[in-house]
Amino acid sequence: MGDPGAAGLRSVLAARDWRSAGSFLRSVSDPDDRAFYLNVCGSVKGVQDWADEWIAAEPGSTLPLLVKGAHGIRWAWEARGAATADQTSDQQFREFHRRLKMAEDCLDEVVERDPDDVAAWSFLVVSARGRQVGREEALRRFHAATSRHPGHLHTHAQMLQWLCAKWFGSEEEMFAFARRTVADAPPGSPLGRLVAEAHLEKWLSLDRGEDDEYMARPDVRAELRAAADRSVRHPAYRRRPGWPEDHNVFACAFVLAGDHVAARERFEALGDLVTETPWRYLGDPGGICARMRQIAYA
Repeated sequence: MGDPGAAGLRSVLAARDWRSAGSFLRSVSDPDDRAFYLNVCGSVKGVQDWADEWIAAEPGSTLPLLVKGAHGIRWAWEARGAATADQTSDQQFREFHRRLKMAEDCLDEVVERDPDDVAAWSFLVVSARGRQVGREEALRRFHAATSRHPGHLHTHAQMLQWLCAKWFGSEEEMFAFARRTVADAPPGSPLGRLVAEAHLEKWLSLDRGEDDEYMARPDVRAELRAAADRSVRHPAYRRRPGWPEDHNVFACAFVLAGDHVAARERFEALGDLVTETPWRYLGDPGGICARMRQIAYA
């Protein structure tokens, strides 16, 4: 995503250089930035092969456990695959749950030893879906993170997913959470994208034809613009590590809503920095984003 730190982190992790990875991650103090770079760790293949070596070498540090746990969540989903449940084998499910339990064990140890580690609580919100924890436990994890860093983007985005109808919530809960979060956020906060993500989730849930009609509704377009005005279009918005994803989310929502003027603004802001989210929901991110860009500029 055009981030030199992310590129360097991927490089040292791929080389199994946990010392350099640890040095870099310890230099990152902002909770939002830390979550972003931990997600970068999750995208690198093979970390589980040597993570225990790092843990053994630094028994007094929770960082290697945090990296193993955050990486383990994505590793678990790789075992399950993206198919529907009826198209997923028992072996895939078993491996998925084995890996996810391992990840949670690591993260649980982190928060036990360091209760103020926002990132660990945030990734426990992610694993809450796969582990199918109850509402009270999911909210406990969410509040443990946000009580320590109220505007934590990663935690809010993951809680929004938990509240989706396709998981454990409902459409009403999802939108109420997104709107309340954005209303409470300071001007310029990237949390404004939660409203766009909620509308994209609604769009994905509808049948063909109904989905486009929904996004083109005047009230949907207006709410998307208002959310962008409070976040990525606000003068107080700042580009932090991972910022291109904010603009990609809004660009996608605006194109689907037929608001090509607003979409072009986001495409100009992000340049060629295409992110997996949200385009992966529609197909190949690069190809889908390019097609949407053409539509916006037609």
